[in-house]
Amino acid sequence: MQVDFYQLSRDPVDQVLPAIAARILGLGERLLVVAQDEAQLGRISTGLWAGPPESFIAHGRAGEGKDSLQPVLLAQDCVPANGARHIALADGLWREEALDFDRAFYFFDAVTIDGARESWRSLSKRDGVTSRFWRQEQGKWVQGP
Repeated sequence: MQVDFYQLSRDPVDQVLPAIAARILGLGERLLVVAQDEAQLGRISTGLWAGPPESFIAHGRAGEGKDSLQPVLLAQDCVPANGARHIALADGLWREEALDFDRAFYFFDAVTIDGARESWRSLSKRDGVTSRFWRQEQGKWVQGP
């Protein structure tokens, strides 16, 4: 199981997530995006709609119908009603249920960095979990400590 920690320092998650979602869909996989705040899920939905028509990412909100058909499902909990094996924790809060997926994308910012640090320490001690850290540098994502 792989957990990718993404430190948001320049762009908010609603601007970063579409590229990751497109990459997951390009692999023929599905994605579950989790955040507690409905307004944040709304901004993420808008971000998935933004861009040229060829970059539109089909998605839906959990509970609005046809959840199982959505390639990207936005939800407040970690229930993959769309069959996703990839999860994006978009609100900076770690959830243990993410370990039930093949891969987790954990987005955090300056407000949620302490929780991310604690999660990094905890996950680094677990067998079968590989953690990677990504940070923004001059508009690009760079892997590192």
